[in-house]
Amino acid sequence: MSYAAPFAGLKVVDLSQGIAGPYCAMMLAQQGANVIKVESIDGGGDWARGLGVRYGNHSVYSIVGNLGKRSVALNLKAPSGRDVLWRLLRDADVFLEGFRPGVIKRLGFDYETVAAREPRLLYVSISGFGQTGPLAERPATDPVLQAYTGMMAENRGEDGLPHRVPVIVVDMSTALYAFQAVSAALYARRDETHGRFIEVSLMQAAAALQSVRLIACHLEGGTMRPGAVPGGVFKTADGWMSIVAINDREWQALCGAMDLPQLATDERFATPSARSGNDVALYAIMRPAIAARPSAHWAERFTAARLMHERLNSYAEFLAQPQVQATDLIHWLNQPGLAQPVPMPIVPGATMPTDGTPGATAPVCGQHTDVVLREHGYSAEEISDLAAKGVVSGPRQI
Repeated sequence: MSYAAPFAGLKVVDLSQGIAGPYCAMMLAQQGANVIKVESIDGGGDWARGLGVRYGNHSVYSIVGNLGKRSVALNLKAPSGRDVLWRLLRDADVFLEGFRPGVIKRLGFDYETVAAREPRLLYVSISGFGQTGPLAERPATDPVLQAYTGMMAENRGEDGLPHRVPVIVVDMSTALYAFQAVSAALYARRDETHGRFIEVSLMQAAAALQSVRLIACHLEGGTMRPGAVPGGVFKTADGWMSIVAINDREWQALCGAMDLPQLATDERFATPSARSGNDVALYAIMRPAIAARPSAHWAERFTAARLMHERLNSYAEFLAQPQVQATDLIHWLNQPGLAQPVPMPIVPGATMPTDGTPGATAPVCGQHTDVVLREHGYSAEEISDLAAKGVVSGPRQI
């Protein structure tokens, strides 16, 4: 155990699919844990492997969600397959599952049953709407929870229409909240005799992520007033720029940078509340002024004035930024089945593994079945017999 691998020696059995549970387990792996990903022997394993464009045995979801894990392909419908899972769970520290409520119990691996055998296990259940309530058994993914929790309604464009946030913000935040819950529980377990059940849902994560706006809308009658005026995205002569001035100093500096010093003394815009109440008039002046000059012009002037701003970059432009390169933010990792390396952002706080090492590679479905089963006491003959009976499988392409 070290700062480079604080979870070294911990054993994690990851039965989750998609991205929320797998990304949580991936972060455990990046912090040094031994993460065994258990995938279905049918349908190509974790359904995220076939989500969107396929690259051999992978999609971008399965690459991001499974770096540093080892994959075992297992048929949990077969009694002998469930026996294998019980063997894998022996002396495990963390178990993650992401089935709809009730499914894991039918398989015989609900918390009460598992805890009876492995009392110190931390058991993590990740679901869409939670384990109880009228919507508990309803299937749910990121866009469903963006709609359900108000995120889409709040994310209205200038066209007035609600829009989905294109990045999978609910799934990713669910993974982050689950990771912090597991990390805290691992710390507390040092002084506990038993493990615990940890419930994390996409609904919980989406609500927590929107805490500020949720409370503000409740207190302000349904619509949150802008935190700062002026603030937003403005068209420039050759692109777009995000600009915000929070206080009077920044507002006065902005007026000077725009060569509109008269706005700083205009009574309509003299205070934050005045600017908020006269935002339409203010933007009617600002927008054509900003649109008259290119982004580089404004970047130079706003930087000199120490104003918060940034041009809108594409992903390709972001990857090429000097700041990104100077901070070693992106690691280019080769993955099985892909003809070129992929840009993987570092996991904040973790030591990024070197390209080509197990920690920097997402496994093919069933890639480690043989070695993991051997580690858990199965002989070569037993593994061959299980494979012949369709209980386990080695690496396969989808």
